[in-house]
Amino acid sequence: MDGTIYLDETWIDGAKVFLERIEQTGRNYCFMTNNSSKNAEIYVEKLHKMGLDIDPQKQLITSGHATIDYLKRNFPEKSVYLFGNKALMDEFEKNGICLEEDHPDVLISAFDTSFNYTKLCKFCDLVREGLPYIGTHPDYNCPTQNGFVPDIGAFHAYVSASTGRMPDKIIGKPNKEIIDYTLNVLSAKPENTAVVGDRLYTDVKSGVFNGLFGILVLSGEARLADLPGSDVKPHLVFDSVKNITPLL
Repeated sequence: MDGTIYLDETWIDGAKVFLERIEQTGRNYCFMTNNSSKNAEIYVEKLHKMGLDIDPQKQLITSGHATIDYLKRNFPEKSVYLFGNKALMDEFEKNGICLEEDHPDVLISAFDTSFNYTKLCKFCDLVREGLPYIGTHPDYNCPTQNGFVPDIGAFHAYVSASTGRMPDKIIGKPNKEIIDYTLNVLSAKPENTAVVGDRLYTDVKSGVFNGLFGILVLSGEARLADLPGSDVKPHLVFDSVKNITPLL
């Protein structure tokens, strides 16, 4: 969403018309975001204030949602230490995930915009204990109107430098877990689905490497200069979603 549809509180030029055109042509869409610092209600409220109302059950998928689904299927009834902000903690608890500070069974790392050094040290200690370690997503940077801020991928590198461990599993784009979860929610087939995004290594890769159509837009992180050296080859490249609208 950030870098593809909007930046902070501002629509990317033509993005709202693009979404309206999708619906006018009888197609469905959903937002699939790796940003796990916000729960569903925050996204719904933000989009409402921007003039767009969506069905949060079918049109909003976050890496947090997909991680919760993964935990329920693979670590049922296990307690979790969540390195994340309060919005995501509320989302986990609402979905029946038991959060534990002192003796957890599983570690989850998410985009935490409020952590301090004490919390960072505690997380590193738990990683060293060898507990199952799952990241919500791999993004290194999060785009804002003022540039980029470090995302959870940068945090993983920091923790790895201290502990020698990277996450055992990462759920968000480009990984299969979030794609399978999203297709299941939408009752969609991969061959009939396109992923549109501004990042080669998450958005476009999640489409191309999982049997979906991958479309890159240059309104966020990626630049044309990134393409020659990338193993991810988008099916199509546009300056922004505005340029896709006439083709629908």
